[in-house]
Amino acid sequence: MYVAVKGGERAIDNAHAWLAEERRGDQSIAEMTLAQIRAQLKLAVNRVMAEGSLYDPDLAALAIKQSRGDLIEAIFLIRAYRTTLPRFGNSRPVETANMACDRRISATFKDVPGGQVLGPTFDYTHRLLDFKLAAEGEVPEAPAAEPRREPTPHVTSFLRGEDIIQTEEESDATPKDITREPMSFPADRATRLQTLTRGDEGFVLGMAYSTQRGYARNHAFVGELRIGTVAVEMDIPELGFAIEIGEVELTECETVNQFKGSKTEPPQFTRGYGLVFGQTERKAISMALVDRALRWKELGEDNLGAAAQDEEFVLSHCDNIQATGFLEHIKLPHYVDFQSELELVRKLRREAEAARTEAEQAREAAE
Repeated sequence: MYVAVKGGERAIDNAHAWLAEERRGDQSIAEMTLAQIRAQLKLAVNRVMAEGSLYDPDLAALAIKQSRGDLIEAIFLIRAYRTTLPRFGNSRPVETANMACDRRISATFKDVPGGQVLGPTFDYTHRLLDFKLAAEGEVPEAPAAEPRREPTPHVTSFLRGEDIIQTEEESDATPKDITREPMSFPADRATRLQTLTRGDEGFVLGMAYSTQRGYARNHAFVGELRIGTVAVEMDIPELGFAIEIGEVELTECETVNQFKGSKTEPPQFTRGYGLVFGQTERKAISMALVDRALRWKELGEDNLGAAAQDEEFVLSHCDNIQATGFLEHIKLPHYVDFQSELELVRKLRREAEAARTEAEQAREAAE
């Protein structure tokens, strides 16, 4: 039991009030609206939705506002809210080949059916501060562009036509839902991909970067990166067929990796895969690289002892909400625990001092 602290409840209420005041900031400045956050901080909204496992831009914007821009806190809020929602059923797997692509690029083929669509990207900007934004100047109007609506085949399908990329068998089995069932090891690929999708972007990025620096020896090409909207369909038993219930924006990445073959597999290309809510391409590419590194066992490769190949290490530590909870709990009261540690250290010091005095006395007696 913690020792009593006078005024605890009142102090907490005051802390909450002070937090709300700090969140609002200078009241002479207009308050930021949810519409502004959703429209102008879209990439932050996308990250909160992806790692919070809930596709709702309005709620993600609210969480960002409430958390004062702390995205991990916002993700925590979204996950907590998500647990209160009823579940009506399961949607069908989305068909990303039918994605209305705003952006679609390949680093492996220059000319691909459907073409390279650069879309809105930071890739070709000079990374210089734009002081026009500080002056609140008007944004230049972009040329009118419509998303590619016709089906766009995946680039890896061309490699499958030559039989030089691993064929991945489709399964009708329903994947385990990691939000409803605890994760266990070894984990199948569907579980790994779900966990990486919810994983902290910075952690997954660090693991992906380690594979590029030789810690897993996986040289990858971005076979395709696409961003756009896909229809979400759900089977309605009363109707006997599926209906479209909405659209979600997704980022999908497929990497093409070298593979020299093994005792069980011939030389060929293999794939890494990433799929994330919203325009989140850094996360999707990172996810694909880590996914491929974690496939070493099923492909008969050697384990090089790299962190990105350690399934339990990666999947157990990539979740920023679990990490935050365990990390930040140590700032809460631990008075009793510390007092016991303090008493133990004092006792050890007394015993060490007594032993030292006894040794000195024995040495003096011997002299």
